[in-house]
Amino acid sequence: MMLRIPALLSAQEVRECRQAMEAADWQDGRLTAGHLAAQVKSNLQLPVGSPLAAQMGNLILDKLGHHPLYLSAALPLRVLPPRFNRYEGGGTYGNHIDNALFVIPGTATKVRTDVSTTVFFSEPDEYDGGELIVEDTFGHQSVKLAAGDAIVYPGSSLHRVNPVTRGTRYASFFWTQSLIKSDEQRRLLFDLDQSIQQLTADHPAHSKLSALSGTYHNLLRMWSEA
Repeated sequence: MMLRIPALLSAQEVRECRQAMEAADWQDGRLTAGHLAAQVKSNLQLPVGSPLAAQMGNLILDKLGHHPLYLSAALPLRVLPPRFNRYEGGGTYGNHIDNALFVIPGTATKVRTDVSTTVFFSEPDEYDGGELIVEDTFGHQSVKLAAGDAIVYPGSSLHRVNPVTRGTRYASFFWTQSLIKSDEQRRLLFDLDQSIQQLTADHPAHSKLSALSGTYHNLLRMWSEA
């Protein structure tokens, strides 16, 4: 499942983060890539453990922690602290699939990368290229969203970032371990949850609401790994 979350961050929040990122010290993005990924990766990243990355990451996680669309779609159990990248001057990241597991820095806790998220910090007209290309069961998708928007998609997807030939593309990326390992099951639960919410809004006294809600929670109980 691929899902856009519009305006996760406000215009003011994007401006403040951009100002901080433009003045930050960046490092070669290949330092955090595996052997194969490093061969197709050419970008810059904020160092893992950077105070600035932690500050901006906490802002993103706070927003997502209260966002009903993300919570319904991802059903988060654990979230890896957000990382930040910068593409310019032909910077690109070729086709790859992300590592299955990451360790939360400073801990022994592992996060399984069920759900990938990218948050955009540059407007589409600020740079040429830089599309996030995702290939999965839902087809070939090209993603280039407004600053402050986020895209959520399966961590198992083959994906890439096209070369940025003009301007600078700033973004955040991170992974969520879901309560539900299967993307197909997450999608079914998401569709059911959205239908229940719509029915609740349109017909709050409908006699089937309790039954549908019970079915949702029973499926969640059956499939959850918590």
